[in-house]
Amino acid sequence: MAKESSKIGFVTFVGIVMAMVATVRSIPTLAAASWQMIFWMIFAVLFFALPVSLMSGELSTMLQDEGGPQLWVKTAMGSKWGFVTAWLLWVQMFPGMVMVASTLGPLLGNAIGNTTLGNNHWFTLGCILVIYWIITILNLKFDMAKIGGSIGVWLGVYIPVAVMVIMGVLSFLKVGIQAHSVLGSFSPMKLLPTDTSSLKYVGAIAFIFTGIETAGVYVPRLKEATKNFSRGLIVALIGLIFLNIVNAFFVADVVPKGSTQLTNITQPILIFCHILGWPTIIANIFSLLAFIGVILQLSAWVTGPSQTIIQVAKEGLIPAKWHFQRENKYGVSKNVVLTQSICISLFALMYALPNINTVFLTLVNTTTLLYCIIYLFIGIAFIKLRYSKADVERPYRVGKNGNGLAWTMTVMFLFGIILIGIVSLVSQPLLNAVIMLVITVVLTIIPIIIDKFKKDEWYTDAQEDLKNNK
Repeated sequence: MAKESSKIGFVTFVGIVMAMVATVRSIPTLAAASWQMIFWMIFAVLFFALPVSLMSGELSTMLQDEGGPQLWVKTAMGSKWGFVTAWLLWVQMFPGMVMVASTLGPLLGNAIGNTTLGNNHWFTLGCILVIYWIITILNLKFDMAKIGGSIGVWLGVYIPVAVMVIMGVLSFLKVGIQAHSVLGSFSPMKLLPTDTSSLKYVGAIAFIFTGIETAGVYVPRLKEATKNFSRGLIVALIGLIFLNIVNAFFVADVVPKGSTQLTNITQPILIFCHILGWPTIIANIFSLLAFIGVILQLSAWVTGPSQTIIQVAKEGLIPAKWHFQRENKYGVSKNVVLTQSICISLFALMYALPNINTVFLTLVNTTTLLYCIIYLFIGIAFIKLRYSKADVERPYRVGKNGNGLAWTMTVMFLFGIILIGIVSLVSQPLLNAVIMLVITVVLTIIPIIIDKFKKDEWYTDAQEDLKNNK
């Protein structure tokens, strides 16, 4: 149980969740789907975000010990699959955080007024490596998750989003729907995915909501968790839907067709400035604030998924000599965050390739595939616990009586993630799809192999190590 002084309040918790998943960086990808973004956003909400939010609300208040999704799957399916879940929640960061960090270069370049530099793939690679390692060091020294959730999220997320909305509305009122933009002229059929043009963005659109369930690791630190966890998730989800779809519409209406820069969120701001006749220094300031927002999101993710690996290390599911079980006073394991930073650096080397959009989509879809496996386990665990732990108190429950609504949510959820996984593969060029599949299979097999060779002394050694390092 966390000490009262370290407890997180409702507003701070919403800020942490928003710092995890709310960011302006996802808007260009959503906008790139043109009118079909509305269809895919509704699909992502109904078949992904809403079900997983409701499931995690019930599971987190039902099982309030540390662990989050790892604990849910472990309780329902056993230690082995709980470990696999914890591992996947951790390793998805390797491609996922590179994808998020890829926006740092363009944002920094635009912040200093050098758009060409910002779009250089070598500069992007350098920014990822340098800044992520700085974030790693800061997380070892400070409680960055709490700082990001309470104060910094205003500077990095809320204000930039508000700027985009205001400029987008004013630009739309001035020029209306532009026929030669990504959005293009409207017709009802354009709302439906009647062609394959938008399929390559489906994984990225779903990724907008990815991680909202991982906030379960903060339940032990949350004040009045049984009430505030589900409320916080719902508030964050509503905010995500509104901010993304509104901004993406205005962005798609001004960016010329075929010129979308997926990692450069400042591109539409510069166009807004041109349309409105405003000074481009607005774009420089916006880039700086969004730059802070991406750093905060990266920082929140450093400590989030790593908590699951710390927990399984304490349970003796990985070799104690790795020292993943050791924590500092902020609950951060030095060995875990250093290991993940090395792996993230290796994945970042993909940006040595010049086509930034292609690398970006490969990274986001690989992350999506890894998450689809995690979500598959969560969906199975959710419905299984309804029967194996039917008598356990559920302060928050999906459906007041019976299991009908629970089954409905589970079927919708599993259908959604399976479709997202399939589309993420088939929409990519063959070589990219093979790379994505190989990475996913390898990272999934590793924990199964570790579990096969698990030794009893791993637990005793881990407990002894914790005792000696208090």
